[in-house]
Formats: sequence, structure tokens, C-alpha cells
Amino acid sequence: MTDNAGRSGSRPLPPRLDPRAGAPSRRDRRKAARIERAEDGPRRGRRGLVAAGRLVTAVASVALLAGSGWGWYLGQVADASMTRTDAIPDSGNEGLGDAMNLLLVGSDSRIGATDAELAALNTTANDGTNTDTMILVHVPADGSTASFVSFPRDSYVKIPGYGWDKLNAAYAYGYFQDAGDDATDAERQASGAQLLIKTISSLTGLAIDHYAEVDLLGFFKLSEVVGGVEVNLCTAVKDSYSGIDLPAGPQVLQGEQALAFVRQRHGLPRSDFDRIIRQQTYVGGMIRKLMADDVLLDLGKQRRLVEAAAESVTVDQSLNLLDLAAQMQSVQPDKIHFQTVPYIGDDRDAQDRYILRLEDEDVLHAFFADLSADPEPAPGTPVPTEEAPQPVPASEIPVAVYNGSGTSGLAATTAAELEALGHPVTGTGNADSAGYDVTEIRYAAGDEGLAATLAAAIPGAITVVSEEPSAGTLHLVLGSDFNGVGEAVTAAAPVEVVQGEDPRTAADTDCIN
Repeated sequence: MTDNAGRSGSRPLPPRLDPRAGAPSRRDRRKAARIERAEDGPRRGRRGLVAAGRLVTAVASVALLAGSGWGWYLGQVADASMTRTDAIPDSGNEGLGDAMNLLLVGSDSRIGATDAELAALNTTANDGTNTDTMILVHVPADGSTASFVSFPRDSYVKIPGYGWDKLNAAYAYGYFQDAGDDATDAERQASGAQLLIKTISSLTGLAIDHYAEVDLLGFFKLSEVVGGVEVNLCTAVKDSYSGIDLPAGPQVLQGEQALAFVRQRHGLPRSDFDRIIRQQTYVGGMIRKLMADDVLLDLGKQRRLVEAAAESVTVDQSLNLLDLAAQMQSVQPDKIHFQTVPYIGDDRDAQDRYILRLEDEDVLHAFFADLSADPEPAPGTPVPTEEAPQPVPASEIPVAVYNGSGTSGLAATTAAELEALGHPVTGTGNADSAGYDVTEIRYAAGDEGLAATLAAAIPGAITVVSEEPSAGTLHLVLGSDFNGVGEAVTAAAPVEVVQGEDPRTAADTDCIN
């Protein structure tokens, strides 16, 4: 979702940004000079700007000529007119390391589109609380590579405060429920973005530093301004839902056909997975296009990119374009990797809806940690070992029991079993949802030893770091797999294992579906 209030292109610039009001101050010129000296050369600086992807690359182009009056002016215009939202939550967004993590979100909003534009987009009016495109851009501290990791919309995940659901429901929960009845549209948008970030942070084990969101009309405008992107289709495609109608082979897409290309899932062999590959392919093509001299040295196109981005993209409050450029200045297209979050395969939830089962939390956290992994140590270098958490006596571990299994009275009987083991039980009740498939032991950061003790009494239960329990206490959430204290949980039914997606880079031009 984006806030379209006050986005008119005719809005006058404030006096401090109007080029007729005078040249940059001495302080501003000194700042620009420092930035220019910090870069290794204009071409290298330009390469760094393109690695943040389809949404932010267009915005980041304002820093290409940061040391000149024109670059300074474009940067000031972008900062003054860019729509910002309070997307980064104060809590529930924790992670280690110095990497930069940017969440790119595609919204299905059509707010502000005219009837003619809706017709061109092959769609109808929609307020847009669905976030069917979610990509995490991860840039290690050394800026040597960049990883774009896509999250399928049907990924079955735990949404903080709402239990298990599809990932694309997180924004809607925040927008409609967390914000409150009296919230403004801007407050609802911020609330939706914050809950989505909390969900992604929990999945990945990473702190999300920045947020960028574009709606359908915004994507349409950006693709028009850049002059189109070359893609390569293995076969001809035609689909009435998205409006796509394209031949096979390499071709340049912009406007409505570019939008149809990244939206289509009906009629594709793997539906949403092929749509994800298309989105990644378009981002890669955009990166290559923006690195071409005919784009980066075209002052008129730079201005149009900045103006289109200011009208189309919503970013968090603290995103600084020059800082982003400095962090990514050495990334090359063949070092920009596109992947999909590790998953197991297709399944159905308790409501018989299609869902995609992701790998468990440990596997996901290890996957994202590897994106920033240090180089392999030299042979013979001692490798530090991680100490296992020390068990704690049951009598020192208070537990609150919540029933999410759907079986009436299970919390009370489980509380009695825990008390028999010596655990103080601080309370019982129903979980936030009756649809928990797996049993969870939730603990505060630092209480790994407490969680390990209780997990030993319920083999197979998963342990989850959570803000809900206070330090020194645990929350036990009973799922449908729970068989009693001292009994192993029921193993999940096997599901079809799907081969993970082969990583692509921004330099790849092979044909796709």
C-alpha cells in the first residue's frame, strides 16, 4: 500500500529546494565533495546504485552525480517528495551482523489510477492490502555481492500475534487489526508494513533495515520511464487474467506488457514459482539496463526516473540513498544472485487451503546466515565451537500453557502433567488460534537452557525465540501433534519434496517460462 495523498506532480517545491532560489550552500558542496572523493570513480559508483533492485534502483539513481549541482538537486527533490512510512518496528526485528537488509514489496493497490489507466493495466479498482511480491535484498557488510531472496505468497508461516497463516496475510492483519479502528490510512499502512517486517525477521533471523513498496500503477510508470527491459521467453504466452500476449524469444517489455509479464501465474507450468522467476528476471534486466551508459548518462531520463519513483515508491523513514550507494558500490551483475526461500513442498492447512511448507526455522536461519558467511578459514585454523545450553531444573522454570490444538481441555491436563514434573504453571488458556499444527515452546532471548529442559520432556516440539514470555518463563503452545508430556509429538505427514530453485544472477539471459 502506498499513501497517494499529496503526490501531484504540480506541487511547488519548497524554497530551499527550488533551483531558482540559489546554488547549494558551502556546507552542501563540502558534503558532496566528500561523497565524490569516497567513490572509486563515477562508473564504479553508478554500478553500486543499481544493485538494490527494481524499486530502489530507480530512486537511487539520484545519487549518480552526487558531487555535481545536478546530482545535488535531484537528491534534494527525491528526499523532499518521496513518500515515506513508519515501516521499521521498534521490536520484533532483531538480527546480528553488519549486513544491509532491504525488504522490497509489491502491492496490488490501484489507488489513484484513472479508468483509462486501469484499462491499460488490465485490472479493476482495488485498495490493495495483498502483498503478493516480497523480496529480501541482502547485502553483506563488504558489499561484494547481493542476494535477492523471494518469498512465495502462500508460504505457511507464523505471523506474530495471529498464529500460522499464509505470508501474504501479514500485511492485511497489521493494516486492519493492529492499527485500530481510528487509525488513519498512513497509520494503517505503517502498521501493515511493520507486521510484515516482524514476520520476515522471525523467518530469517535477520533485522530488516529498510523497506520499499511499489503498487501496480507505480511499476507501470517506472517501466515506461526506463524505456523497457529485455526478457527472453521460451514459448509464446497469452493469458486473459493478466492480459499478457507475447511471442517466444528475446523482446523488450515496458508498460502494460511488463506489468502483465511479472503478474501472470495462470497458464504457467508452476504457477506462482514461475511468476517469481519472472519477477527476478525483470529485476535482473532492470539492473543491466540501468548500468548502460545511455540510461545513466541521460540527464533527462535521470530526472524522469526520480519523478516517477517519487510518485510510485514508498520507503521507510531512514532510507538514505547515498549510504545505500556507498554500501553497494562494488556489486556487479554476475554477483547479484536471485533465489527463493528454502521450501519443502505443497500441502493443505486445517482449512483445506493450498499452502507452501517452508523448511524449519533452523534451516531458514542457517540459509540466511550463510548469505553473510565469512570466507572459509585457512586449513589448520581452529574453529570455535558453540556451547550447548545448560539444562535448568524444572522447579526453576515457570510455564504458561496455551491450547492451540483444537482439543478441548488439553491445556488443563497438560498443566497437571507439568506440575507433576516440578514445573510451576503460571496459567492456562486458549492460544491465539486453534489451528496450530505443531507444538511450540516459546522463550525469551537468553533462555535457551530453560527451553531445552522443557523440550526434553516433549520430544519433537519446536523451540522459538519470542517476545511474549518474560525472561525466566516459558510459553507452551499445544498443537494438533501434541500427545502429552513425556510423549513425542506426532511426526508430520510426509509431503512431496520439491527441488529448490536454481540460483540466477542479474547477468543471466537464458529463456524462462
